[in-house]
Amino acid sequence: MPYITVGMENSAPIDLYYEDHGSGRPVVLIHGYPLASNAWEKQMPALVSAGFRCIAYDRRGFGKSSHPGIGYEYDTFATDLEILMNELDLRDAILIGHSMGTGEITRYIARAGSDRVARAVLISALPPMLVKTADNPEGLDQSIFDGFTRQAMADRYAFTTAFFNNFYNYEQNKGKLVSEEVFRANWNLAVSAAPKATIDCISTWMTDFRADVPRVDVPVLIIHGDADNVLPYPATAPRMQAMLPNSELVTLKGAPHAIPWTHAEDVNKAILNFVAAPAMAGSRR
Repeated sequence: MPYITVGMENSAPIDLYYEDHGSGRPVVLIHGYPLASNAWEKQMPALVSAGFRCIAYDRRGFGKSSHPGIGYEYDTFATDLEILMNELDLRDAILIGHSMGTGEITRYIARAGSDRVARAVLISALPPMLVKTADNPEGLDQSIFDGFTRQAMADRYAFTTAFFNNFYNYEQNKGKLVSEEVFRANWNLAVSAAPKATIDCISTWMTDFRADVPRVDVPVLIIHGDADNVLPYPATAPRMQAMLPNSELVTLKGAPHAIPWTHAEDVNKAILNFVAAPAMAGSRR
């Protein structure tokens, strides 16, 4: 299995597991919390069939990557992405992130620049800033995140069940857009993550990306469900699109957070149209 070493913790290397399929222009897929690279199973075949080389990796602490006790914040996540981009010498790449993965993309471009990046796709985006502060009144109360952390520390398994209920809007969509088997398989994957990663990543949802966003100087596609119960639509996607002049917003009506699975056909169509388009076309609903 392919791994890239991104650091050390005491005597042990910190390795990222990745998959690399197809040929052509590179696409890097960065998964959401608390899953791993196989969350892209409905996107990778479509992209490979369309003539792209697809690289998907597991974030540190998740999936088959190392489970270190350090590095669960966005400066480190962005550095991990940068090391992968450099080690594989990816150029003219398209970066696609879901949920937490949109934070890696935003911080990476802000810090490393866009020399290796042609376009970016942000699905169920986390930026620009999710937590409410005096200068960010559109955000969510700090107490919400504190509650999530307490729940995860007290009973990580029960917390994961509650999280996936919101991830899929499960009560509304079970048996229709998501099966019990998918819910169970992703629950099993999520609880196999490092406990520290599961808990520490919650605080990263409060990261302030407002200084990073203006430095994203490539065309950006934002895809978001307006029934997202994890990263609420009004606090995220429209604000992100307004900060990025060279961006397009595709809003999926009634869609939850887990749109790479529940609305895979819509997501894939939007991505393929975007990577083929010569210019941006603004927002559409």
